[in-house]
Amino acid sequence: MKGFRILFFIEFLLIATSVGAQKVYTLKDCIEKGLESNYSIRIIRNEQQISANDATLGNAGALPMIDLSSGFSGSSTQNRDRLTNGTTEKASGVNSETADVGLNLNWTVFDGFGIQATYDKLKELQRKGELNTRLTIEDFVADLSSEYYNLIRQKIRLHNLRSTLRLSRERLRIVEERYNIGAGSRLELQQAQVDFNADSSDVINQLAVVHTSRIRMNQLMALDNVEENIQFSDTLISPNPFLDEVDLWKKTQENNVSLLLSRKEEQLSELDYKKAKSRNYPTVKLSGGYGFTNNWYEIGNYDWQQRLGLNYGVTIGFNLFDGFNRRREQRNARIQIKNQELRRQEMELGIRADMSNLWMAYQNNLNLWSLEKENLVAAQENFSIAIDRYKLGDLSGIELREAQNSLLEAEERQSIAEYSTKICEISLLQLSGQILDFLNPADPSPE
Repeated sequence: MKGFRILFFIEFLLIATSVGAQKVYTLKDCIEKGLESNYSIRIIRNEQQISANDATLGNAGALPMIDLSSGFSGSSTQNRDRLTNGTTEKASGVNSETADVGLNLNWTVFDGFGIQATYDKLKELQRKGELNTRLTIEDFVADLSSEYYNLIRQKIRLHNLRSTLRLSRERLRIVEERYNIGAGSRLELQQAQVDFNADSSDVINQLAVVHTSRIRMNQLMALDNVEENIQFSDTLISPNPFLDEVDLWKKTQENNVSLLLSRKEEQLSELDYKKAKSRNYPTVKLSGGYGFTNNWYEIGNYDWQQRLGLNYGVTIGFNLFDGFNRRREQRNARIQIKNQELRRQEMELGIRADMSNLWMAYQNNLNLWSLEKENLVAAQENFSIAIDRYKLGDLSGIELREAQNSLLEAEERQSIAEYSTKICEISLLQLSGQILDFLNPADPSPE
């Protein structure tokens, strides 16, 4: 009866893992919770806000700089003056003081379109920040969706192993009854016990796998309690068999974030070239100021002096020769534009290759899924016949075990085919920029 005590312990663990949940989550719920709480998402959104804050005319240098300054200074001296008639005049503790306040303006009104190029680059960097946020979100949704379906798959496997364990328990019960009445052998009883223990071990190990996947889901959603026992509304994996390769590739060219980022790098390189060309033009700067100064004297013809007034000016500058650095920078900028174009073309080729490989894997897994569903039906019928024959004593324990293993293997292969197809579907949607459709799932059947 030791085996049954082990079984009761396993059943207790199974019950413990299925109670205590406070909410039933759909995939959409998990994604929304993760987008709200996940630390990586929150960090990338803060970085996007920084790039948005930087995209201003002031940061590009298009606005004037206005400074307000004030000061006070003084001196205390001893004077000794020799006059032309030979006499000497002395004065000690001569104080003089000066106070001033002024408002100064400096403004670069033209620098060969460099300011405009800088501002345009800051705006493009802001858009790049938005794309980086989108890329992080899409990667997150793909990771979370994959783990969501992995957890479902592991729970399905746990269910299958649990069913196998129950069958082994029934077999052990039958063998024990036969042995007790002298109709069975000790060897058959021991073999049934060994198989039961092996199935018990598989269930215990699978509990650990389910636990690890559940913790990973909680971590992705950034739950306060990482060990919270959440429950999912989905208990089966349902791949979408109606994806279209032509439509996927069209949307990939339009929406793939990596491609959009590569094109953005091209635009930034063109703006760097525009900035380098701005050095071919003169610069025009305006300056102005308004100030007040007051001086106090203890000697001389004045007790104090006050000055209040406006000053202004314009400066035009042009670099005549800088050691051919302008030419070098512009040549390098043109090369960078070409390099970014080559990188984009290389990325397009790589993405096309990834699309082709994923599409082939998707089609193969769909075929395997269909085949394994048929195999599972056959394995279930085979086991049903085997268990009936075993109860009648017309089948050995070893043959029953083979039928039992065949059923478990068929269930496992179907589960793997379903999961693999779903992972290919997720990867294809991510590649084509449609992964956020999981937030608004639609009917997968064709129109």
